[in-house]
Amino acid sequence: MNTKDNIFEYIKENGPVKPGVILDNISVGEQMLYRHLKTLLNEGVIEKSGSGPQTFYTVVKVGNKKSESVLSKKNNLIIEKNFYFISPTGQELQGVSGFETWCQQRGLDIQKKANEFIKVYKKYEKNRKNGLLDATDKIKKTFKDSICVDKLFYDSFYSVEIFEKTKMGQKLLYAKQGQDRKVIKEISLEIKDSLKKLIEKEKIQALIFVPPTVPRKIQFMKALERNLGLKLPKINVSKIFGKVRVPQKTLKKIEDRIKNAESTFYVESVANFERILIIDDAVGSGASINQIACKIRKQRDVQKIIGFAITGSLNDFDVISEI
Repeated sequence: MNTKDNIFEYIKENGPVKPGVILDNISVGEQMLYRHLKTLLNEGVIEKSGSGPQTFYTVVKVGNKKSESVLSKKNNLIIEKNFYFISPTGQELQGVSGFETWCQQRGLDIQKKANEFIKVYKKYEKNRKNGLLDATDKIKKTFKDSICVDKLFYDSFYSVEIFEKTKMGQKLLYAKQGQDRKVIKEISLEIKDSLKKLIEKEKIQALIFVPPTVPRKIQFMKALERNLGLKLPKINVSKIFGKVRVPQKTLKKIEDRIKNAESTFYVESVANFERILIIDDAVGSGASINQIACKIRKQRDVQKIIGFAITGSLNDFDVISEI
Protein backbone atom coordinates (compact mmCIF):
# COMPACT_ATOMS: atom_id res chain seq x y z
CA MET A 1 0.00 0.00 0.00
CA ASN A 2 1.49 3.37 -1.00
CA THR A 3 1.60 6.49 1.17
CA LYS A 4 -1.48 8.11 -0.36
CA ASP A 5 -3.53 4.97 0.28
CA ASN A 6 -2.21 4.80 3.85
CA ILE A 7 -3.38 8.40 4.41
CA PHE A 8 -6.79 7.62 2.95
CA GLU A 9 -7.20 4.48 5.11
CA TYR A 10 -6.14 6.39 8.23
CA ILE A 11 -8.72 9.12 7.56
CA LYS A 12 -11.32 6.45 6.83
CA GLU A 13 -10.70 4.73 10.17
CA ASN A 14 -10.16 7.81 12.34
CA GLY A 15 -11.83 10.82 10.66
CA PRO A 16 -12.61 13.60 11.16
CA VAL A 17 -8.88 14.05 11.70
CA LYS A 18 -6.44 16.96 11.71
CA PRO A 19 -3.32 17.01 9.48
CA GLY A 20 -1.08 17.08 12.55
CA VAL A 21 -2.58 13.84 13.83
CA ILE A 22 -1.92 12.18 10.47
CA LEU A 23 1.72 13.32 10.63
CA ASP A 24 2.04 11.77 14.11
CA ASN A 25 0.80 8.39 12.91
CA ILE A 26 2.03 8.02 9.33
CA SER A 27 5.61 8.26 8.10
CA VAL A 28 5.29 11.17 5.65
CA GLY A 29 6.69 14.68 5.39
CA GLU A 30 4.39 17.67 5.89
CA GLN A 31 4.75 18.94 2.32
CA MET A 32 4.08 15.49 0.87
CA LEU A 33 1.08 15.02 3.20
CA TYR A 34 -0.63 18.14 1.88
CA ARG A 35 0.14 17.10 -1.67
CA HIS A 36 -1.61 13.75 -1.09
CA LEU A 37 -4.51 15.43 0.71
CA LYS A 38 -5.02 17.77 -2.25
CA THR A 39 -5.03 14.78 -4.63
CA LEU A 40 -7.59 12.93 -2.49
CA LEU A 41 -9.78 16.06 -2.35
CA ASN A 42 -9.63 16.42 -6.15
CA GLU A 43 -10.55 12.77 -6.51
CA GLY A 44 -13.62 13.43 -4.39
CA VAL A 45 -12.94 10.67 -1.88
CA ILE A 46 -12.30 12.93 1.13
CA GLU A 47 -13.64 16.31 2.16
CA LYS A 48 -12.26 19.16 4.24
CA SER A 49 -14.03 21.20 6.89
CA GLY A 50 -12.92 24.06 9.11
CA SER A 51 -9.86 26.26 8.56
CA GLY A 52 -6.44 27.01 10.02
CA PRO A 53 -5.56 24.91 13.09
CA GLN A 54 -9.14 23.60 13.17
CA THR A 55 -9.01 21.95 9.74
CA PHE A 56 -10.37 18.40 9.59
CA TYR A 57 -10.47 15.73 6.90
CA THR A 58 -13.04 12.97 6.58
CA VAL A 59 -13.94 10.34 3.99
CA VAL A 60 -16.87 11.05 1.68
CA LYS A 61 -19.51 8.53 2.71
CA VAL A 62 -20.81 7.66 -0.74
CA GLY A 63 -18.61 7.01 -3.75
CA ASN A 64 -15.05 6.26 -2.67
CA LYS A 65 -13.66 6.33 -6.21
CA LYS A 66 -13.92 8.98 -8.85
CA SER A 67 -15.44 7.51 -11.98
CA GLU A 68 -13.98 7.79 -15.44
CA SER A 69 -15.52 10.80 -17.18
CA VAL A 70 -18.39 9.79 -19.46
CA LEU A 71 -19.19 13.32 -20.59
CA SER A 72 -18.68 14.73 -24.08
CA LYS A 73 -16.06 17.43 -24.58
CA LYS A 74 -18.74 20.09 -25.16
CA ASN A 75 -20.68 19.08 -22.04
CA ASN A 76 -17.42 18.97 -20.11
CA LEU A 77 -16.74 22.63 -20.91
CA ILE A 78 -20.21 23.79 -19.86
CA ILE A 79 -20.20 21.81 -16.61
CA GLU A 80 -16.60 22.78 -15.81
CA LYS A 81 -17.53 26.45 -16.04
CA ASN A 82 -20.97 26.41 -14.44
CA PHE A 83 -21.33 23.65 -11.86
CA TYR A 84 -20.76 24.68 -8.25
CA PHE A 85 -22.20 23.18 -5.09
CA ILE A 86 -21.50 23.59 -1.39
CA SER A 87 -22.26 20.49 0.67
CA PRO A 88 -23.87 20.65 4.15
CA THR A 89 -20.38 20.10 5.60
CA GLY A 90 -18.93 23.05 3.67
CA GLN A 91 -17.19 21.07 0.93
CA GLU A 92 -16.93 22.94 -2.38
CA LEU A 93 -17.79 20.75 -5.37
CA GLN A 94 -17.19 22.45 -8.70
CA GLY A 95 -16.49 21.73 -12.33
CA VAL A 96 -16.60 18.25 -13.85
CA SER A 97 -14.95 16.50 -10.91
CA GLY A 98 -17.34 18.20 -8.49
CA PHE A 99 -20.32 17.29 -10.66
CA GLU A 100 -19.29 13.62 -10.79
CA THR A 101 -18.76 13.53 -7.02
CA TRP A 102 -22.12 15.23 -6.49
CA CYS A 103 -23.80 12.55 -8.63
CA GLN A 104 -21.96 9.69 -6.89
CA GLN A 105 -22.95 10.90 -3.45
CA ARG A 106 -26.60 10.78 -4.53
CA GLY A 107 -26.42 7.55 -6.48
CA LEU A 108 -27.28 9.35 -9.73
CA ASP A 109 -26.36 8.36 -13.28
CA ILE A 110 -23.67 10.87 -14.30
CA GLN A 111 -24.46 10.92 -18.02
CA LYS A 112 -28.23 11.27 -17.50
CA LYS A 113 -27.79 14.04 -14.93
CA ALA A 114 -25.26 15.79 -17.18
CA ASN A 115 -27.79 15.83 -20.01
CA GLU A 116 -30.36 17.38 -17.65
CA PHE A 117 -27.85 20.00 -16.50
CA ILE A 118 -26.99 20.97 -20.08
CA LYS A 119 -30.67 21.16 -21.02
CA VAL A 120 -31.50 23.45 -18.10
CA TYR A 121 -28.39 25.56 -18.72
CA LYS A 122 -29.21 26.11 -22.41
CA LYS A 123 -32.87 26.81 -21.64
CA TYR A 124 -32.05 29.88 -19.58
CA GLU A 125 -28.78 31.03 -21.12
CA LYS A 126 -30.58 31.77 -24.39
CA ASN A 127 -32.11 34.76 -22.55
CA ARG A 128 -28.69 36.26 -21.88
CA LYS A 129 -27.79 39.34 -23.92
CA ASN A 130 -24.63 41.42 -23.61
CA GLY A 131 -23.64 39.27 -20.64
CA LEU A 132 -26.80 39.88 -18.57
CA LEU A 133 -30.31 38.46 -18.17
CA ASP A 134 -33.14 40.90 -18.90
CA ALA A 135 -35.87 40.70 -16.26
CA THR A 136 -37.70 43.87 -17.27
CA ASP A 137 -40.87 42.10 -18.39
CA LYS A 138 -41.05 40.18 -15.13
CA ILE A 139 -40.86 43.24 -12.88
CA LYS A 140 -43.38 45.11 -15.04
CA LYS A 141 -45.74 42.16 -14.74
CA THR A 142 -45.33 42.21 -10.94
CA PHE A 143 -45.84 45.94 -10.34
CA LYS A 144 -48.00 46.87 -13.37
CA ASP A 145 -49.11 50.52 -12.96
CA SER A 146 -46.90 50.95 -9.89
CA ILE A 147 -43.68 50.31 -11.80
CA CYS A 148 -41.01 52.97 -11.34
CA VAL A 149 -37.89 51.26 -12.70
CA ASP A 150 -37.38 51.32 -16.47
CA LYS A 151 -35.30 48.17 -16.87
CA LEU A 152 -34.02 45.36 -14.66
CA PHE A 153 -31.09 43.04 -15.27
CA TYR A 154 -29.26 40.40 -13.30
CA ASP A 155 -26.15 38.35 -13.75
CA SER A 156 -27.73 34.99 -12.98
CA PHE A 157 -30.89 33.31 -11.80
CA TYR A 158 -30.77 32.46 -8.10
CA SER A 159 -32.08 28.94 -8.67
CA VAL A 160 -33.47 26.74 -11.43
CA GLU A 161 -35.44 23.51 -11.57
CA ILE A 162 -33.80 20.17 -10.70
CA PHE A 163 -30.46 21.64 -9.62
CA GLU A 164 -31.89 24.41 -7.40
CA LYS A 165 -29.35 27.17 -6.68
CA THR A 166 -27.12 28.16 -9.59
CA LYS A 167 -23.37 28.62 -9.28
CA MET A 168 -23.83 32.32 -8.55
CA GLY A 169 -26.75 31.59 -6.22
CA GLN A 170 -24.57 29.19 -4.22
CA LYS A 171 -21.70 31.66 -4.08
CA LEU A 172 -23.92 34.54 -2.98
CA LEU A 173 -25.54 32.48 -0.23
CA TYR A 174 -22.14 31.27 0.99
CA ALA A 175 -20.58 34.75 0.81
CA LYS A 176 -23.34 36.31 2.92
CA GLN A 177 -23.94 33.55 5.45
CA GLY A 178 -20.26 32.63 5.76
CA GLN A 179 -19.08 36.27 5.86
CA ASP A 180 -16.38 35.28 3.40
CA ARG A 181 -14.40 38.23 1.98
CA LYS A 182 -12.64 36.01 -0.56
CA VAL A 183 -15.90 34.81 -2.12
CA ILE A 184 -17.32 38.35 -2.10
CA LYS A 185 -14.26 39.45 -4.07
CA GLU A 186 -14.70 36.54 -6.50
CA ILE A 187 -18.31 37.57 -7.11
CA SER A 188 -17.27 41.19 -7.61
CA LEU A 189 -14.71 40.23 -10.24
CA GLU A 190 -17.18 37.95 -12.04
CA ILE A 191 -19.82 40.65 -12.48
CA LYS A 192 -17.60 43.72 -12.95
CA ASP A 193 -17.13 43.59 -16.73
CA SER A 194 -20.83 43.07 -17.51
CA LEU A 195 -21.78 45.78 -15.03
CA LYS A 196 -19.35 48.28 -16.60
CA LYS A 197 -20.77 47.50 -20.05
CA LEU A 198 -24.29 48.12 -18.73
CA ILE A 199 -23.20 51.45 -17.24
CA GLU A 200 -21.65 52.47 -20.53
CA LYS A 201 -24.57 51.34 -22.67
CA GLU A 202 -27.21 53.04 -20.51
CA LYS A 203 -25.02 56.15 -19.97
CA ILE A 204 -25.39 55.89 -16.21
CA GLN A 205 -24.46 59.03 -14.26
CA ALA A 206 -24.87 57.88 -10.63
CA LEU A 207 -25.10 54.69 -8.57
CA ILE A 208 -27.19 53.46 -5.66
CA PHE A 209 -26.23 50.42 -3.59
CA VAL A 210 -29.29 49.02 -1.80
CA PRO A 211 -28.52 49.08 1.95
CA PRO A 212 -28.71 45.84 3.97
CA THR A 213 -31.54 45.05 6.35
CA VAL A 214 -29.80 42.31 8.36
CA PRO A 215 -26.97 43.41 10.70
CA ARG A 216 -23.73 41.54 9.93
CA LYS A 217 -20.09 42.13 10.82
CA ILE A 218 -19.18 42.05 7.12
CA GLN A 219 -21.90 43.73 5.06
CA PHE A 220 -21.95 42.21 1.60
CA MET A 221 -23.10 45.35 -0.23
CA LYS A 222 -20.42 47.53 1.39
CA ALA A 223 -17.72 45.01 0.48
CA LEU A 224 -19.14 44.72 -3.05
CA GLU A 225 -19.05 48.48 -3.49
CA ARG A 226 -15.38 48.62 -2.44
CA ASN A 227 -14.39 45.67 -4.63
CA LEU A 228 -16.15 47.00 -7.73
CA GLY A 229 -14.48 50.40 -7.40
CA LEU A 230 -16.81 52.03 -9.94
CA LYS A 231 -15.82 55.63 -10.59
CA LEU A 232 -19.26 57.24 -10.51
CA PRO A 233 -21.05 59.50 -8.01
CA LYS A 234 -23.08 57.65 -5.37
CA ILE A 235 -26.56 58.54 -4.16
CA ASN A 236 -26.95 57.53 -0.52
CA VAL A 237 -29.95 55.48 0.54
CA SER A 238 -30.70 54.71 4.18
CA LYS A 239 -32.80 51.96 5.71
CA ILE A 240 -35.01 53.29 8.50
CA PHE A 241 -36.28 50.91 11.19
CA GLY A 242 -38.97 51.24 13.82
CA LYS A 243 -38.77 49.72 17.30
CA VAL A 244 -38.63 46.27 15.73
CA ARG A 245 -36.24 45.61 12.85
CA VAL A 246 -38.13 43.72 10.11
CA PRO A 247 -35.76 42.44 7.42
CA GLN A 248 -37.19 42.01 3.92
CA LYS A 249 -36.06 38.37 3.87
CA THR A 250 -38.47 37.50 6.73
CA LEU A 251 -41.53 38.63 4.75
CA LYS A 252 -43.11 35.88 2.65
CA LYS A 253 -45.72 37.87 0.74
CA ILE A 254 -44.83 40.27 -2.06
CA GLU A 255 -47.41 42.76 -0.74
CA ASP A 256 -45.67 42.87 2.65
CA ARG A 257 -42.28 43.39 1.02
CA ILE A 258 -43.65 46.32 -0.96
CA LYS A 259 -45.04 47.94 2.20
CA ASN A 260 -41.77 47.36 4.01
CA ALA A 261 -39.69 48.90 1.20
CA GLU A 262 -42.05 51.85 0.77
CA SER A 263 -41.89 52.88 4.42
CA THR A 264 -38.27 52.12 5.33
CA PHE A 265 -36.07 53.45 2.50
CA TYR A 266 -34.88 57.07 2.59
CA VAL A 267 -33.25 58.44 -0.57
CA GLU A 268 -31.01 61.49 -0.28
CA SER A 269 -30.98 64.19 -2.96
CA VAL A 270 -30.51 62.87 -6.48
CA ALA A 271 -29.08 66.27 -7.52
CA ASN A 272 -29.11 66.71 -11.31
CA PHE A 273 -28.53 63.08 -12.25
CA GLU A 274 -30.76 61.91 -15.07
CA ARG A 275 -29.69 58.26 -15.50
CA ILE A 276 -29.33 56.19 -12.33
CA LEU A 277 -28.37 52.56 -11.67
CA ILE A 278 -29.64 50.77 -8.53
CA ILE A 279 -27.48 47.77 -7.54
CA ASP A 280 -28.70 44.96 -5.25
CA ASP A 281 -27.42 41.51 -4.34
CA ALA A 282 -30.59 39.53 -5.05
CA VAL A 283 -34.02 40.31 -6.49
CA GLY A 284 -36.90 38.29 -5.14
CA SER A 285 -40.05 40.38 -5.23
CA GLY A 286 -38.22 43.36 -6.75
CA ALA A 287 -39.77 45.61 -4.09
CA SER A 288 -36.54 47.21 -2.87
CA ILE A 289 -35.31 48.34 -6.27
CA ASN A 290 -38.76 49.46 -7.45
CA GLN A 291 -39.62 51.40 -4.30
CA ILE A 292 -36.26 53.17 -4.28
CA ALA A 293 -36.94 54.11 -7.91
CA CYS A 294 -40.38 55.44 -6.93
CA LYS A 295 -38.88 57.63 -4.20
CA ILE A 296 -36.40 59.04 -6.74
CA ARG A 297 -39.21 59.91 -9.15
CA LYS A 298 -41.09 61.67 -6.35
CA GLN A 299 -38.09 63.98 -5.98
CA ARG A 300 -37.80 64.80 -9.66
CA ASP A 301 -38.59 63.48 -13.12
CA VAL A 302 -35.37 61.69 -14.07
CA GLN A 303 -34.84 60.23 -17.54
CA LYS A 304 -34.10 56.61 -16.68
CA ILE A 305 -33.67 54.30 -13.68
CA ILE A 306 -32.07 50.91 -14.25
CA GLY A 307 -31.96 48.06 -11.74
CA PHE A 308 -29.24 45.40 -11.49
CA ALA A 309 -28.97 42.39 -9.20
CA ILE A 310 -26.31 39.70 -8.94
CA THR A 311 -29.03 37.05 -8.83
CA GLY A 312 -32.75 37.14 -9.40
CA SER A 313 -35.79 34.93 -9.08
CA LEU A 314 -36.85 32.91 -12.09
CA ASN A 315 -40.63 32.71 -11.89
CA ASP A 316 -42.47 36.01 -11.51
CA PHE A 317 -40.42 37.11 -8.54
CA ASP A 318 -40.65 34.25 -6.08
CA VAL A 319 -39.71 35.41 -2.62
CA ILE A 320 -36.05 34.67 -1.82
CA SER A 321 -35.73 34.37 1.97
CA GLU A 322 -32.35 32.65 2.49
CA ILE A 323 -30.21 35.73 1.88
